[in-house]
Amino acid sequence: MRPITESDIRSSFVNCSKGEAKRLGLPADLAEQPWQDLDFLGWRDPGAPDRGYVVAEREDGGLVGIALRAVKGAARGFASRSMCSLCLTIRTGGGVALMSARRTGEAGRLGNTVGQYLCSDLACSLYTRGMKQTAGGDFEETLTVEERIARTRDNLAGFIAKVVA
Repeated sequence: MRPITESDIRSSFVNCSKGEAKRLGLPADLAEQPWQDLDFLGWRDPGAPDRGYVVAEREDGGLVGIALRAVKGAARGFASRSMCSLCLTIRTGGGVALMSARRTGEAGRLGNTVGQYLCSDLACSLYTRGMKQTAGGDFEETLTVEERIARTRDNLAGFIAKVVA
């Protein structure tokens, strides 16, 4: 992913108002992000922990931002395992959260949402590349890193398509 600015981020959101985008909390370490290793920028709002955000590049070079909300009461115990639907990383102890995104257009105005199980810290790109490890250890995959990256990007594109449909 190419480095992006605060202005780029705030203007990219498709499923929240301009006022909401203006007020959302950005990552404190925006300038230090490992841009070359990111398929998307994902973070949880430090001022509102139940909110998360994903900003991804579109094929035309533009950006699309999706506001997320973590579903309350969906936390699972330490011993149970859950899988992120983007990077397919298996996590324990609440490492995966059910997050919903309001759909765009008329569907969103009617209250329709799309839900996905995502890594709680939204660091899927780093898990995919083996740059971040899960607490319980990772399972070995037969796919190459490049194939896992392509899979994560395809899964992200599918999620975004459901939100903007």
